[in-house]
Amino acid sequence: MWIERKALALELPAVSGMDTRQLCEHLASLGFPVDGVVTREGAEVLDVDITANRGDAMSHRGLARELAAKLCQPLSSLPVAATAEGPAVVDLRLETPACPIYSTAVLELGAGSTPEVVQAFLLALEASPKRLPAVDASNELLHRYGHPTHAFDADQIHGAVSVRWARAGESLVTLDGVTRSLGVKDLVIADEAGPIALAGVMGGEATKVTETTRRVLLESAWFDPKSVKASARRLGLHTDASHRFGRGADPAMAQVTRDLLVDRLVRWCQARLIGAWTAGSASLRLEAVILKAPFLTRVAGEPVPLAEAAEALARLGCSVDLQAEGLRVVPPSWRHDLATPEDLSEEILRLRGYDRIPSVLPPLEGPPQPLSGAYLQRQRLARRLAHLGFHQTVTYGFISPEMDAPFAAPADRPAGRTLSNPLGQDYSVMRCSLLPSLRATAEQNLRQGAREVRLFEVAPTYSSGPRGPEERFTLGVVWGGTLGGEDYLTPARPAREADLHGIARDLGLAQPPDPRPLGEGLYGFEVAMSDLPPAGERIIPAFRPFSRFPSVERDLSLLVDLGQSYEELASAMRAALPGETLQDLRCVDVFRHKSLPPGRQAWLMRLRFQAGRTLVGEEVDGWVAAALGAAESLGAKLRA
Repeated sequence: MWIERKALALELPAVSGMDTRQLCEHLASLGFPVDGVVTREGAEVLDVDITANRGDAMSHRGLARELAAKLCQPLSSLPVAATAEGPAVVDLRLETPACPIYSTAVLELGAGSTPEVVQAFLLALEASPKRLPAVDASNELLHRYGHPTHAFDADQIHGAVSVRWARAGESLVTLDGVTRSLGVKDLVIADEAGPIALAGVMGGEATKVTETTRRVLLESAWFDPKSVKASARRLGLHTDASHRFGRGADPAMAQVTRDLLVDRLVRWCQARLIGAWTAGSASLRLEAVILKAPFLTRVAGEPVPLAEAAEALARLGCSVDLQAEGLRVVPPSWRHDLATPEDLSEEILRLRGYDRIPSVLPPLEGPPQPLSGAYLQRQRLARRLAHLGFHQTVTYGFISPEMDAPFAAPADRPAGRTLSNPLGQDYSVMRCSLLPSLRATAEQNLRQGAREVRLFEVAPTYSSGPRGPEERFTLGVVWGGTLGGEDYLTPARPAREADLHGIARDLGLAQPPDPRPLGEGLYGFEVAMSDLPPAGERIIPAFRPFSRFPSVERDLSLLVDLGQSYEELASAMRAALPGETLQDLRCVDVFRHKSLPPGRQAWLMRLRFQAGRTLVGEEVDGWVAAALGAAESLGAKLRA
C-alpha cells in the first residue's frame, strides 16, 4: 500500500521531525515493513506491506494511529464538524443485517473542481483523479481514512433506495461497463427499478457521477465483510472498496466519513446541502476479552507488569479495566482482530518491542524419540527408487472430479471425498489415487522435451468411509518415454510394462501389481505402503575393494522359444557361474526374423567377469560353457 509522507505527517505531526530511514524502521518494528520508497509528484511515497488481518491500517490515519501508539505521541484531530441531520430526502430501507448502518446526504453541486493538491495526492498514490469533486473526494477519503464511500447521481435514482439481497435473474452494469449476473447471495443497493450498485464492491453505470450531474446522493455505510468478499470473488472483482470492506471496516466511521465528504463538496464546488440522515445504527463496542497475568507471562517469556500492559493497550484505543484476575479489555471499533488473549498479548509485545523478548533455549524434556517404522519405511523406499533413477514428486492432494473418476473404485463414493468449500473445481476432490497427478506431471515433462520420465510419489490417498474420507499412505510410480539409445550397445526402445514389473520386484513385492497404461507411452502402478516390506535395521555393508584387473566379456547368441521366460533363463545361467567373478549377465539384443526356425527367436546374452587377479582364457571358456549348458537344459541352442 502506498503512503505519502506529507499526508502521514498531517495525521501525526511527530512524523515530520524524523527522516525517512527512521520512519521506515519504526513501521517495520510495528510489523509493517516498507518495501520501497519512491518520489512522485514531488512527494516521498512509501510502499508499506500490510497483512490481510489489519484492514484498520490500510490508510494514512490507520498507520498514524499505530505510530502514535508506539511513539506515545498524539494524533491530529479529524478536521470536520458533525453535519446536522434532518428528515430523509430519499426513502432509505435496510432490509438485511448485512448492512446495519447507512449514512447519507443529498447535495446540489455548484461550480468548482478538484483542488490541484488533491489531484497530486491521488497521482502520488497511483490513483487517477477524475476531476469530478464527488468522485475524487471519495477516493481521497478512502486513502486518508480507510473508509470507502460512494456518490450516486441522485437524479438517476428512481424512488426509494434499499439495501437488500439480489433477486434471481437480476443483473447490473457496473462502472467498468460489464453486465454482471447477480445471485441471491449478492448484497446490492437498489432503487425501485432494480440494483444500482454492488454493495461494498462497485457502483453501477446508470447512476454514476458525470460532468452533467447536478445532485448527488452520498453513501457511507458498513457492509458485512463475508458478503463483500464472497460477491467480489464470485464476480471476479477486486476494488479498493472490496479490499477494505472485505477485511473489516470501522462502523464508527460511517457517519464521520459522510461528514468529511459533505465538507469537501461544500468547500471544493460550493455544493448546497439539501439533507443528511442516517438509517440504522451499528454496535461500536466489541466483546470484552480477559487477559490474565500468568497467561501474559507465559507468552512473553518473562513477567510483564499489568499496569504496563494496560497502558500499552490503552494507547491502541482499547478500554482497559485493571481487575484482580487480570485485565478486562474492550477493543476499539476499528480493531475487530482483537478477540482472544493471544491477540492482546501479541499487541503488548509488539509495542514493547520484539527485541525485549528474552532469548532462551526450550527445555529438553527427554531423549529424542526413535523414528517410527512407517517413516523409516517411506525413507528407505524413496532412497531406493532414487538410486534406480526415479525422481520423487510432490503433487496436490486435491484434484478435479474428471481426473478422479477413471481411478476411483466402483464401491468408492466420490461425494464422500468432495470438499464443501474448494479453491476451485480443479481442486474439489480428495484424490483416491496418485496416478492422475503423476501422469499430468509426466506428460508435461515429455512435452518439454524430456526423452524419459521416471517419477514416484509417496503420499496419502483417500477413500470414502462411513465416517468420511479414510486416509492411507500409497506409493505411486510412473515410467515412460524412450530408454537407451546413448550408444550402439543399448538401442533405443520405448518404456514397457515389463520395466515396471522389475521395479516392483526390486522393492520386495511378492505379488507385483499390474502396470496400468496411462497414455502417451506412460505406464504406472501404485500400491499401499502396508503391502510393502517394513524397513529393516540399518546395517553398514562390508566394503569390497574394486578390482584393478581388467574385466572380460563374452557373448552367447542363443536360439530360444518365443515363449521363453527371460528371468528363468538368466537365473539358470547365473546359478551355473561363480558368483564372486560374475559381474553382469544380461540380454543386449533380441532378433526375430523369418530366417530363424519357426517358433524361435535369437537372444544375445552378454557375460562379464572380473576378479582380483588376471583371468585366463581357459577358465573363462569353461564358465561360458557352463552357462551354455544351463541354457540348453531349458531348450535353448547355440545359434550357428
